[in-house]
Amino acid sequence: MMGLVGNSLLFRKVAIIGVGLVGGSLGKALKKQGLAKEIVGSSRRKEALAHAVKDMAIDHGTHDVKKAVINADLVVLATPVSVVPAMLSAIAPNLKKSCIITDVGSTKVSIVAAAHQALQNPSMFVGSHPLAGSEKKGVEFSTETLFQDSTCIMTPLDETNRSAVDRVKKMWTAVGSQVKILTPEEHDKALAYVSHLPHVLAYALMGVINPEILQYGAGGLRDTARIASSTPQVWADICSANAKNIIGAIDDLAGVLSTIRKAISETDEKTLLECFRVGKERRDQLK
Repeated sequence: MMGLVGNSLLFRKVAIIGVGLVGGSLGKALKKQGLAKEIVGSSRRKEALAHAVKDMAIDHGTHDVKKAVINADLVVLATPVSVVPAMLSAIAPNLKKSCIITDVGSTKVSIVAAAHQALQNPSMFVGSHPLAGSEKKGVEFSTETLFQDSTCIMTPLDETNRSAVDRVKKMWTAVGSQVKILTPEEHDKALAYVSHLPHVLAYALMGVINPEILQYGAGGLRDTARIASSTPQVWADICSANAKNIIGAIDDLAGVLSTIRKAISETDEKTLLECFRVGKERRDQLK
């Protein structure tokens, strides 16, 4: 397997499957840091590939994922989570034995399982989830600084190739992320609370507000509901892939809301203040 070349080059050829916000941003960041000699992008959208080449997120693109991964040292799956299993099966026959495969998906248990079922050499799959992005979609919003000062969770298994883990970790670190290691199960449980539940809550919040009174919404509503502008299909897929953990998080939220509702109805200011104090204290811990 190829090691480091010179001071920074990690991979001769990187194939990014799914050239959108995250995939395009990773391509730009790899180029900026000199981590790859060649970056090939693949997308179903002709416009996305053209924009990615023009914006120097990739060197060239193709609609054929099988061609994209030939002789790649690293394949990054930056597609919606529901597409990843089929994509793994499609590219598996064209991967060289030493190729490392990673992803950027918001769920991990199902993706890691799919990789072990589809790949001839599953030890080369290293699950990744960069906690960076926005409610915007598309390579036109990509930026080389997307991963700066962010966290990336990696979910290797005991049998995952150590060299593959080290190189993927070096990549995420080089583009600006602080890497944390979790099991796929730990990842999915944690993300159900800190990412998936907030998106569900934002959609639900906007769903209960009558459109006729939206004109009175100001900064508080815009800040709280910003992520409700995210692509609905993406989050429907995530909810399906991590259903058990998200349902548990919703149930916990319902319990807190029930406590708050009861306190309001009984003019129990002590309980209200305690609920709000805990919420503020934990919010203030966010960096």
